[in-house]
Formats: sequence, structure tokens, C-alpha cells
Amino acid sequence: MKEIYQLILVLGIKRTYMGYHHLATAIQLVLEDESRLLYIHKWLYTDVARIHQTTPACIERNIRTVNLYCWNKGNRQLLNQIAGCPLKERPSNAEFIDILSCFLKDNSLVKIS
Repeated sequence: MKEIYQLILVLGIKRTYMGYHHLATAIQLVLEDESRLLYIHKWLYTDVARIHQTTPACIERNIRTVNLYCWNKGNRQLLNQIAGCPLKERPSNAEFIDILSCFLKDNSLVKIS
């Protein structure tokens, strides 16, 4: 989980956002079972909401907020590097989670620091 938090911080997302914690949990769950991305609203957001004792709608909104923050004010260059290609528009929440989880699965954080 430490690498997940480090990656999110390097992307410019601050710990003061609830979405920071929700995103980290979502990434951890996807690393455990990638099929959660297929049912992001019914399965992933519901599982994260249960862990954080909130609603799936709040999870979706909070992850969207940090996704937007990363895109507008964060380290977009690093996000493009992690994605493996230049992103022309902001990724959806599912794409954002997928990009980060694939990177963590395939690479070490040391390579981008």
C-alpha cells in the first residue's frame, strides 16, 4: 500500500483530499482482482464505500475530484509517462484507476522517482 500512496503523492494529489484515500483503496482492490474494473460502479465503488463507510456515489465523486486535480494541477507529465502515451483528454475514473494499477503491477516506483 505504501507504493500506492507514494505514486498518488508524486502525481500531485494531496492527502487532504478524501479521494486520495478512496483512490488508494480502489487501486489496492484492483491489484487484488482486475475484474473489479469491469463493474466499477456496482462492485469497485461499493467495496471501497463499505471499507470507508460511505456511499458509492461519494467514492465516485471523490475519485473524480482527485482525477481532475491531477489533470489540471498535478503532475500531468508523469501521468502521460505512466500511461505510456500522451493523453489528449482527462481519463475517466476507470481509466485513471486502470493506468495507475497497471503501472504499479508492472513497474517499481523507483523507476519514476
